[in-house]
Amino acid sequence: MKKLHRRLRQLTVKQLELPKDVIFDLPRITMIASYQMYIENHRGVVQFTDQYLHLRLSKGELKIYGNQLVIRAILPEDVFVEGLIRSIEYID
Repeated sequence: MKKLHRRLRQLTVKQLELPKDVIFDLPRITMIASYQMYIENHRGVVQFTDQYLHLRLSKGELKIYGNQLVIRAILPEDVFVEGLIRSIEYID
C-alpha cells in the first residue's frame, strides 16, 4: 500500500509539473553566501548553540556548524539562521 501511495504521488508530480518538495514534504534549503540560511519543512530544533544547529527534518536531519549563529526567525515549519556558516551536514 505504501508503494502505491508513493507511486501515485510521483505520477501527480509528473503530470501536474509540481515541485517535489511540495508533494513529498521535502526540506528546502536556501543559502545566501555563508551568512544566511533559510530552511523550510523542519520538524524541530534538536540542539542549538552559537556554533551549532541541529534540526530534525521531514526526511532526515540537518547539522549546521559555524560561528556566531543566531536564529532570526523560527516558525512551525521554517527557520531563518544568520552567522558565519562553516559547514552543513545532511543525514538521511
